[in-house]
Amino acid sequence: MPSQFFGLYISGSGLRTANAALNTTANNIANAQTVGYSRQQVVQEANDPLRVFATYGCAGAGVDVIAIERVRNHFYDVKYWNNQSRLGTYEVQHYYMRTLEDYFEDDGVSGFNALFNRMSNALEEMTKNPGDTTTKANYISSLKALTDYFNNMYGNLQEMQNDLNLEIKQTVDEINSIAEKLAILNKQINTIEMSGTTANELRDQREKLIDRLSLLVDVEIDEYPLYDVNDPTRLTGGTMYTVKVNGGQLLCFGNDYNTLTCEARRSYEKQNQTDIDGLFDIKWSNGNNFGLQSASMKGRLRGLVELRDGNNGFYFNGRVREIDTLVYNGKLTSSVTIAVNDVNLMDMKLCNLSDSGGKILIGGQYYYFQDWKYEEVGGIAQYTLIMDNDKCDEIINSSKIGREAAVGEAVNYQGIPYYMTQMNAWLRGFSEKVNSIFHADYEYSGPLDAFGNPAFNAAERPDLYVIKQINGFPSGEYDGLTAGAFVFTGNIKTGGQFAATDLLAAYGKGLYGITAGNIAINEELIKTADRLGVKSIASDGFEQCVQVTKMIQLLTSKEMFSFRNGTATDFLQMLLGDIALNASNANTFYDTYRGLSKAIDNQRNSISGVDEDEEAVNLVKFQNAYNLSSRMIQTFSEIYNRLILQTGV
Repeated sequence: MPSQFFGLYISGSGLRTANAALNTTANNIANAQTVGYSRQQVVQEANDPLRVFATYGCAGAGVDVIAIERVRNHFYDVKYWNNQSRLGTYEVQHYYMRTLEDYFEDDGVSGFNALFNRMSNALEEMTKNPGDTTTKANYISSLKALTDYFNNMYGNLQEMQNDLNLEIKQTVDEINSIAEKLAILNKQINTIEMSGTTANELRDQREKLIDRLSLLVDVEIDEYPLYDVNDPTRLTGGTMYTVKVNGGQLLCFGNDYNTLTCEARRSYEKQNQTDIDGLFDIKWSNGNNFGLQSASMKGRLRGLVELRDGNNGFYFNGRVREIDTLVYNGKLTSSVTIAVNDVNLMDMKLCNLSDSGGKILIGGQYYYFQDWKYEEVGGIAQYTLIMDNDKCDEIINSSKIGREAAVGEAVNYQGIPYYMTQMNAWLRGFSEKVNSIFHADYEYSGPLDAFGNPAFNAAERPDLYVIKQINGFPSGEYDGLTAGAFVFTGNIKTGGQFAATDLLAAYGKGLYGITAGNIAINEELIKTADRLGVKSIASDGFEQCVQVTKMIQLLTSKEMFSFRNGTATDFLQMLLGDIALNASNANTFYDTYRGLSKAIDNQRNSISGVDEDEEAVNLVKFQNAYNLSSRMIQTFSEIYNRLILQTGV
């Protein structure tokens, strides 16, 4: 049988529950504008009834507050995080592709088309008075403006690659920071929840961190309860919360976490000829590879990597045919011959293999090479890599014959390496054709200038790179002379341009040495414009300019020069077409995923967000409940007062 004060106990439980509900409502209203806050609600249930041994059996014993829980739907969280990863990728591409468009945009003054048209007009003027020094000087000036354009564009792209590289490091640092904070929160949450309460605010903070992390890299979350090690059937109240990134790699697990490190590639570890020094590779702190080019990776990190390393799927790869030894720079070392099939590797105009040494993966083992040569033997295109045994962990041996070899990886996006390769390819092809026109020129200014001077050169490694022998004559026969319009020897060497052994031709690299960053105007032509040859027959008069006419035809004839099935003048349209397509895709997907992000977030907020109108209704509801419970207590107090004080004997 219940006590005479049982009703007061029941009313008190209602008062306490209503008070908890009011406090929770107040907390919700106070945090209505707090980012990441989840609406909370009181979970209540009826107390166990009291058996009274009467005809009605049991008497209700009031109400009890079981918990104060967050109102949140994990399904929408997962959808939001997956969408954020994709949004992060296209957010980066959206920004940088617009920058690339600005770089290549032709403003009619300093853009490629404007400069190319200026060069074309200068050639037309030369046909009117071929022997005039002024018209030659104007033409040479237009060529210099064109080389300056490519030099500046090359510098801009390398600067962008550096910016992307630094952003990758900043992103990795932020991922590490988030991992550390997650581990701390996991410990705090378990400490609180193992005592029987729910750490609502801390859980909100943790999921807010996951919101940010999902923008940087793809995430996979798992949480499962922990059992007592001494009693596997007893739940401890704690949980194991794990965070995986980049296709399932463990970042955070309970109170522990892994960190990522950025390792700068050294000058002899470059993957592409056009790469800047110091590009970062990412590894786990235990030395395991992170998989920076993994197709499963998403988020800002993927967008940055694709832009920094995007080679449109073309990279150095092949199969080892032969392993041998040779003497290089007076030192015995190993050589590895690799057969290749990719068209970009069989055309030196498109080749982008590092020229300052690199790291190659052969049969699962990394080795270092210091130089290479290209040749076709028996219809098989092959590279012979000269290894740097001092840097290798082990000297390569015949067991690697038949194994696959690769420098870098395929990154199926048109990033900085792709656009640099396109610029180099155009310059190399155009230089080759122009050289073929001017190499045979006969200049009328005297015996010393029996051949027209080159117009373009490149200052990089002048002791190694030369284009070709003049009219097939042996090296050194025409000491002190130069020929053609484009060369890349940098400076006219003492004793003649071709006095040294033609190592470039011997190594089969063709015009590989020309890049948009090193092409320049021959200083001899800038000093003496008359050294530009315009005719090929000594008996021709001053009005003859056969070579200039050929040059004019070269600019618009696909038969004489073709770049991606277009003419020389189509270069910018080709590149802008690539950029515009990538920019359009990035913009479309960015807008799509940004819209989805807002829609999913609205769905999340419709469940977990604080609706001030709804809370106002709850405020009235719980206030009434509180008032009624108070009235019940007052009523029972009056009853007990009458019973005890006024009916007593």
